[in-house]
Order: sequence, then structure tokens, then C-alpha cells
Amino acid sequence: MALCLKQVFAKDKTFRPRKRFEPGTQRFELYKKAQASLKSGLDLRSVVRLPPGENIDDWIAVHVVDFFNRINLIYGTMAERCSETSCPVMAGGPRYEYRWQDERQYRRPAKLSAPRYMALLMDWIEGLINDEDVFPTRVGVPFPKNFQQVCTKILTRLFRVFVHVYIHHFDSILSMGAEAHVNTCYKHFYYFIREFSLVDQRELEPLREMTERICH
Repeated sequence: MALCLKQVFAKDKTFRPRKRFEPGTQRFELYKKAQASLKSGLDLRSVVRLPPGENIDDWIAVHVVDFFNRINLIYGTMAERCSETSCPVMAGGPRYEYRWQDERQYRRPAKLSAPRYMALLMDWIEGLINDEDVFPTRVGVPFPKNFQQVCTKILTRLFRVFVHVYIHHFDSILSMGAEAHVNTCYKHFYYFIREFSLVDQRELEPLREMTERICH
């Protein structure tokens, strides 16, 4: 029987809480609109398109936060199987290795284990989406000029989570009965980043064959 990812997630009390939108805000209304479209059974390519009259930065912000929550949840369900021993390097098979770099501890690209990379990544994203200067929530406060560049970096790094999970932990996805859920999340993510050209095509190469198969 397929397990609900939320049930699996609930077993791990130490994993980070979900980022939520404040009720009554424009972004909360956009989030509800996006979720309603998802649940309506509409084609995912249609779901990701910018609704008429809406601000593109608001639309991107809503999706970046939602994808962070979803991908964070997916990785959290299999975090126990992604260890320093099983995954000593953050990789996507033998051809792709991802190094971590930030503005604090790792100013030069560093070779890290997958769980260490994931922990730093989730902390980094959480810090950004909670930063009012980057993801403003107050009415009338504009997004920074480099907002879409920031989102490109976030989404590029989140894509690497999919790469690692699909290539190194697909057996875990299958054993939890979560394949359909993860595939749907991936397709939603993929159609969104392609719709707004938010991730470089070269970054998508590790999952190209699978993408051609499930995102036809």
C-alpha cells in the first residue's frame, strides 16, 4: 500500500517546519489559486502559467516556497537512508558531483557528503525565503531587482535534490510507494522552471532521459 508522504514526515519530529503564507495576503490568495488548479486535475503545463493580471514575481515567489516545502518533505522521508556512509559525496551518479558554496562558511566550492549538502541547502533556502529584503511579505514592498536571479539559484539547487534522490534513492521511493507522488512533484517543478526559463538547460542533463519519458 502506498504511504502518504505526510504520514512518513510526521514520524520525523526533528525535520524543519513548513514555510507558510499569511492568510489574507495577496500571496496567500495566489497560493490557494495554484493549489486549486493542481487539485482540479488540469494539465500541469497549464497549471504553471501566469494567471492573467498577476505579478510574475509574486507567482514565482509562491512557487519557490511551495517547491521548497515539497522537496524538503520528499528528502526528509528518506533522510535516514542518505548517510555519510551511503552518500559520502553529493552526487548524481558517477558523472555529476555537486559542491557547496555560500557566503559564510564555504566561500570556495567544497566537496561534501549528500546529507551535509542537503542540510546546508535547506538552511540556506529557509534563510532566504524568511528574509523580508528578498521575499517581502508586506503590501507595497517591492521585490529586489535581482529576485529572479536569486530564485534561479534556489531552483537550480533544488533540482539537484531531485537528481540525487532519483539516481541514488529510487529504491526508497519505490519501497514507500511514493513513486507517483514524487513523479508528479517533479513534473510540476520541471514544467514551472521551463515555463519561465529559470534553470539552465545544462543543469537538467542528469535527468534528461527520465524527463523525456515522464514529461512528454
